[in-house]
Amino acid sequence: MPRSDNVQALSRALSILKCLAETEDGAKLTEIARAVHLPPSTTHRLLTTLQRDRFVMFDVENAHWYVGVQSFVVGNAFRHGREDLVRLARPFLRRLVEQTGETANLAIEDDGMVVYLAQMESRQTMRAIAKTGGRAYMHSSALGKVLLAGRAREDIEPLLAMRGLPQFTEYSICTMSDLWTALLQVRSQGFGVDDQEYALGLRCVGAPIYNHEGQTVAAVSVSGPTVRVVQERIAELGAVLRRAAQAMSAELGGKMPER
Repeated sequence: MPRSDNVQALSRALSILKCLAETEDGAKLTEIARAVHLPPSTTHRLLTTLQRDRFVMFDVENAHWYVGVQSFVVGNAFRHGREDLVRLARPFLRRLVEQTGETANLAIEDDGMVVYLAQMESRQTMRAIAKTGGRAYMHSSALGKVLLAGRAREDIEPLLAMRGLPQFTEYSICTMSDLWTALLQVRSQGFGVDDQEYALGLRCVGAPIYNHEGQTVAAVSVSGPTVRVVQERIAELGAVLRRAAQAMSAELGGKMPER
């Protein structure tokens, strides 16, 4: 097989794995083929190749394909690489829940999306929940804005071009000019806000975590329903998040960037 064909096959196989990773209940062959824009015959050939190495598995009873154990092993290698950050963050997340009464989150950027590494849930009956490993769009989340604000403008636009600026609610930011204004505000005040931009009735406030070079490597946030996270609390929560993020940065040997 020519080199270009090998690369194409690898890219297609990875697309299939990504598709299955986003489907907790598995998927039928035709559903996978439709999602990755490939003929069913090609999709089946790639699935059986992945199955041989246990990256996917097939349930004969319901004719569904699922992520396999080898994918878990590979994914775990990433988790171990981030384990120090998650372990360091847990006491801070717990403290944020105690201080604010809201759910606390830790996230990084990957492939133009926010990825949740850890979460400490609020004890309130009504609370915000995001699955560890779950993803969110950057332009409409406080975590995403914080992660974007730490980058140069020439790096931000290509990153967002991969995903676009979809509108989720009437409050979503849908233009680069509006987003840039929001990112300048993040840089100015040291925290970012999602004011019902991803889901109606939900607000989130986040702050950046820095490494030893003053680069934003992660973000921490608290999120909750608008009935508790009222507008008047945003500045207070922002200050709490800034202090927590600065303490986490210090634990990582990080430092504030030069402005």
